[in-house]
This record gives sequence, structure tokens and C-alpha cells, in this order.
Amino acid sequence: MEDKILLAHGSGGKLAQDLVKNIFFRALENPLLAKLDDSAVLDFNGKLAFTTDSYVVHPIFFPGGDIGKLAVCGTTNDLAMSGAKPLYLSLGCVIEEGLPFKDLDRIVNSIKVMADEAGAQIVTGDTKVVDLGSADKIFINTAGIGIIPDGVDISGHNARPGDWIILSGTVGDHGIAVLSRREGLDFGTSLESDCAPLAGMVADMIEVCPEIHSLRDPTRGGLASTLNEIVAQSNVGMKIDEKEIPVREEVMGACEMLGLDPLYIANEGKLVAIVPAKDADKVLSCMKRHRYGKDAVIIGEVTGDHPGRVVMRTSLGTSRIVDMLVGEPLPRIC
Repeated sequence: MEDKILLAHGSGGKLAQDLVKNIFFRALENPLLAKLDDSAVLDFNGKLAFTTDSYVVHPIFFPGGDIGKLAVCGTTNDLAMSGAKPLYLSLGCVIEEGLPFKDLDRIVNSIKVMADEAGAQIVTGDTKVVDLGSADKIFINTAGIGIIPDGVDISGHNARPGDWIILSGTVGDHGIAVLSRREGLDFGTSLESDCAPLAGMVADMIEVCPEIHSLRDPTRGGLASTLNEIVAQSNVGMKIDEKEIPVREEVMGACEMLGLDPLYIANEGKLVAIVPAKDADKVLSCMKRHRYGKDAVIIGEVTGDHPGRVVMRTSLGTSRIVDMLVGEPLPRIC
């Protein structure tokens, strides 16, 4: 199996990173690509952020959203994680023969609503139709461009010892919501995906603290993989507290039943902020005033100890290393 692509290579964890580094990065390496942030930062008489992503979620409609909402939120959030204000998006759709027009109309309307909320316009696109069985109803690719304010320098490379780690809310909502619809599981709740556009909240955060060091949305691979990406980029360590990480009761119950760890479950409307300690309280207060950050909490700190590792103090008072996701617990989440 070593010479073939596995489903787990799309997990956002270690196998996904190995695929990017050993195949794409080896052939395409350049200074802009080398940073491996969510968006490339380009200098055109001022800084632009540019990003692209593809969406293959199954099912295409899930509690709290659909593939169209997911595509716009995912791409505009990647721009926001560089501090950019999203401006323009492209929209590429690969549609399987047989998709009902009413489903496509519903998806496009979701795209419009989310783009308006994020402050972005769909300015170019492409549509392809493939034979029945050649896709899974619809695949979407989006690319986005945004403007980064002067003086803002946000990157996974900028975390510093002494910084505080802020999480904008509960983890695992999106992954469990999609899984419940896909597998027909009833957890006795009305859990919905957290899918949401975060650019407005990020703009408010930057206004109160232009010196934010790092932002990242913990999508594929979840919170654990995101924190591991940042410690690797910045060559620092992190200490987090399990008791401070908010997890909905229904998400925790589903994870316990299925043998999953909520730290590795995908999110689509959350962010992690790495900020100087002196600014942490005002950034936290700013986030709590926003509808998408009302449950924000400080979950730990960046340290100079154990560079490249995330260490968590558990609810039992012990410590354990939180590794990067390796396999694929939930395929086709985003």
C-alpha cells in the first residue's frame, strides 16, 4: 500500500503532510509556498493573501449547512487566518449527471448568503458535468484573494514563548454533525455543524490587537493537528489544559461511543489565536462579544520547552503528548 494514495492521505494529519511535502512540495517548492500557511501572502504595493481549496463533503447537505456554505466559509476563513479581508472568490463546480436542479439551486443560494456575510464577491468560475458515477453529486473548488492591513504579520511561524493560546469555542461540532447524517446515527440531540465565516471577527480582533502572532482554523485533523502544525512551523512547544477545552456534551458522548477523540475532529467555524500575553485579555473580550466567539477561552500557552511538541494536562492531573493525527477517523468531512 506504500506506493498508492490512501484515503487517509486526505485527513489533514501526518499522512496528508507527507503527501504535500514529498510529492507537491518537492516538485513545486518556492519561497512563497515554503511557508505552508493557510494562504500565500503576496506583495503588490501592499500585501495580498491568496488561497484555494476543494470541497468533497459527503453528504452534501448536513445539519447546519451544505457543501456551498462549507466552500465559502472554508476559503474566506483561510484568508482571514492571514489577517486578510476577503474580497474576491472563484467558484469551480464539478457536477455529477443526475443532480436535481433544486439541490444545485439550494447550494448556490448558500454560496451567495455566505459570500455576502464574509464581504466577498464571486467574480469568476467554471462548471463541468461528468458522467453518473464519476463524482459524488458535486465537488466544489474555490480560490480567494484578500487584502492584509498594513503592519499585520500573522503566520504559523510567529508563535513565541510566553504567548497565550485562545480557542474561539467548542470543538468537534462539524465532524460529528456530518458523521451523524452520513451514517444515520441519532445521538438524541439537534447538533449542527459550526460552519461559519470568521473574517468579521478576525477584523475586530486585529483592530484591538494588530500584533496577533498566529491564527489558524482547526479544520481537517482538528485542534490537535492544528497546534502541532504551529509548533513545527515556529519551533516552539505548547502546554494546554484539557479542562479548558470546550466540548459539547453530545459531541463528547458520540466520541466516547465511537472511540474518537474530539481533539482530532474537524471544525469549520472555529479558530485558534496565538497572541502576546499582554494582549490576551482584550483579544478574548473582543471575541466573546462576537456571535462566533461567544464561547472563546484561553486553553494554554506557548513555551520554549519541548520544541515541536504539544503537551496537555489532562482532566486527571496527568500530562500527555498530543500528537499530529496520522490516520483518517472521519473521511469526507470537508
